[in-house]
Amino acid sequence: MDPLDIMMNKDCVIPFFQPIFSADKQLVVGYEVLARLQTDEGDKSLGWFFQDKNIPDEYRLELDDHIQRLALDQFITMEQKAYLFLNYDTSLLLKDNGETFLKCMEEYQQKGLKIEQIVLELKEDDVAEYFYDNKHFFYYIQSFGFRLALDDVGHNGSNLDLIAMLKPNIIKVDVGFMEDEEFPHLYSEVHQSLSMLSRKIGATLLFEGISNFNQLNYSWRNGGRYYQGYYLRSPNATFVEPDCCREKMQKEFQHFIVYERKKMQSQFTLTNELTMQLKQTMKSINQEDYDELIMKVASDCDRYAFRIYVCNAEGFQQSSNAEKNEENKWVLIEEGRFKNWSWRPYFLENIIRMNIEKRGFLSDLYTDIERDERIRTYSYPISDNLFLFLDIPYTYLFEQEGLL
Repeated sequence: MDPLDIMMNKDCVIPFFQPIFSADKQLVVGYEVLARLQTDEGDKSLGWFFQDKNIPDEYRLELDDHIQRLALDQFITMEQKAYLFLNYDTSLLLKDNGETFLKCMEEYQQKGLKIEQIVLELKEDDVAEYFYDNKHFFYYIQSFGFRLALDDVGHNGSNLDLIAMLKPNIIKVDVGFMEDEEFPHLYSEVHQSLSMLSRKIGATLLFEGISNFNQLNYSWRNGGRYYQGYYLRSPNATFVEPDCCREKMQKEFQHFIVYERKKMQSQFTLTNELTMQLKQTMKSINQEDYDELIMKVASDCDRYAFRIYVCNAEGFQQSSNAEKNEENKWVLIEEGRFKNWSWRPYFLENIIRMNIEKRGFLSDLYTDIERDERIRTYSYPISDNLFLFLDIPYTYLFEQEGLL
């Protein structure tokens, strides 16, 4: 449809509200305002209208203002306690230094609107384009008490430095673009990083675009506190009951918890198997000859590992690497000796934990640089200053239930 036709039929443009649910209470925590055009064929989304930079700014500003006012009227009339998410084009917001937006909010504040209920939603790429020249403006907007949501984070890589400086209240991640319900581990690593950063800066992680069970599960596993998508509830012209999805979410969460418990049990089982085997192995070998030690461990733990080595408490490797070659035979590779691994995340933390708890630990999944495959590492305390490391290949993890 031509943009001019839409402006000529502005009275047919109405707000729809898509609920956003919280993981903790399984209740509606907010609504995102979306524009819909009423036609004889049904209601049509107008998301494209606001994203098309070729449409004159005054058209987009006028329609934005129209939608926001209709949404705010309903919001106040229905005495909603949830958040109201208002999408805005960053360039349009900056065009008049936020005056149009702020005047509208001030007007509705006099009608009973609480500013802290308004979430200003901006796209990450747009904010990144303008932030460094206008950072004081973004801080100024936040100073009024509005909550700030950064949308489409992690889609094209994430500006972690920008997020850390802006400190948005909500970080929105779209899982809808992940096709065929498959989630490459690269996405998971990015989203785990976002989850950690969110916690550090006091932001809430919101996963949107959830259209199936697997995407909800992925969002739950990757630290999402808020969820949004057609799988939970589609946009509607009216507000919904706050607990409309509670029963469904509780049922799904129960599935997630049962599965995660099975995974944890599998990891504990593997840890215990390796611990028992290594305790037995250590009784029969000379612990002062490190290369002899790792070759004996390699023989006894052949089914578990593809690389074995010994480090001291400072992270310096004391042995060669025992590695499986192309013929699946164990060989010693001298090159690894005296390398330092203390720079690795959690290395020193795990060393201290092993010394205190006197037991081995299984790492999380990560990508081995040399093999370019997902692996886990089992670390085991030989003494207060020596520690054994077994790298477990993807093939073994894949064959065991719950280790991936």
